[in-house]
Amino acid sequence: MKKVLIIAYYWPPAGGPGVQRWLKFVKYFRDFDIEPVVYVPENPTYPMIDKAFEKEIPDGITVIKNKINEPYRFASIFSKKNTKSISSGIIADQKKQSLIQRILLYIRGNFFVPDARVLWVKPSIKFLEHYLLNEGIDTVITTGPPHSIHLIGLGLKKGLDIHWYADFRDPWTTIGYHDKLKLSKRAALKHKTLEKEVLSVADDIIVTSFTTKKEFETITDRPIHVITNGYDDEKVIKGNLDDQFTFSHIGSLLSERNPKMLWKAFAAIINENQAFAAAFKLQLVGTVSEEVIQSIKEAGLASYLELKGYVPHDEAIQIQHDSQVLLLIEIDSEATRCIIPGKLFEYMASGRPIFAIGPDKADIFKIIEETKSGISHRYNEYEEIKRTILSYFKLYKEGKLGTHSRNITQYSRKALTKKLASLLKRY
Repeated sequence: MKKVLIIAYYWPPAGGPGVQRWLKFVKYFRDFDIEPVVYVPENPTYPMIDKAFEKEIPDGITVIKNKINEPYRFASIFSKKNTKSISSGIIADQKKQSLIQRILLYIRGNFFVPDARVLWVKPSIKFLEHYLLNEGIDTVITTGPPHSIHLIGLGLKKGLDIHWYADFRDPWTTIGYHDKLKLSKRAALKHKTLEKEVLSVADDIIVTSFTTKKEFETITDRPIHVITNGYDDEKVIKGNLDDQFTFSHIGSLLSERNPKMLWKAFAAIINENQAFAAAFKLQLVGTVSEEVIQSIKEAGLASYLELKGYVPHDEAIQIQHDSQVLLLIEIDSEATRCIIPGKLFEYMASGRPIFAIGPDKADIFKIIEETKSGISHRYNEYEEIKRTILSYFKLYKEGKLGTHSRNITQYSRKALTKKLASLLKRY
């Protein structure tokens, strides 16, 4: 088997979407003659924990751990809540930020470039240079964010004869929260410089979206491959549909991911339609910003709202299968067109209709349309949003609400791992 070293920050028992992509690749690699070796921090500061993921690590996989020094651990002494939010990417609107939030963001953005895990870079390069030589491994993969992980690959590439793949689960300088980090001109330039160097030195670039590929093609001439996230075949389960007309959102809802026109549409229909009011429920699963909750309450939906908080991944999958409609919400920004959240593919596998709201020309719209998995709307389509809600409600009342998805097997984790393994074995 071909041995491959994977350098990651997120690994079980970390929860959330960041851990799943490479956990799943590792889970299936041996089926395609790839033997993965995983390098992760020994003492990370994870904003979410989900011990259920530990059960999915294949037996006998080598996982190397090395200590990391993270400022989040010390910052939490002053504000544990704000530190956890910032490390999760949940950043309040500038007008609503407290003094401690502004201070933490300034320190995070200007003293730790590209991110707060940068102190792990130099000791990791030193440690892994010896490990790779001793083990005879010549293929290395780095996955970010945090994008400081790519600096480890950069250092190894400069010192050793290896083939380096840089995997971007999200973009770097155009990621949604980047402009909230209160960057000085010097820090912003350093981000750009590091991004260009990584993209220019890595042998191959892997991205999760079509738009990110186009963006990176303006920076580098290195080969760029789109390998999206996906769903697990064995987690396709039979649901017990909610009796209520439940709209569920699974995952984090950031402050800017707040479709006020959707809450307004729900409220308007409730006022106009007694049957809808009696059946409707809005269920949010995961971390939700206070601003989103407040907007929902201001729309008059407090009595229809159910906040479940973070739940284990298996439970989240079950909720997806049980819900009548699944909400997929992305920030209304040109910079977020490239974001294809991993939950999209799990949504598709659930067989429940997807109701997506996002920016014009978003990559999620393209996939939903191609697979016939739901309906997509832009933020300014208030009347169209109301019509779609009512059309779904009519089908719900008739017992006919569902989807007729097609061509989704290309997004199974195993199919995606086969595609990735073929790429790795070219060298």
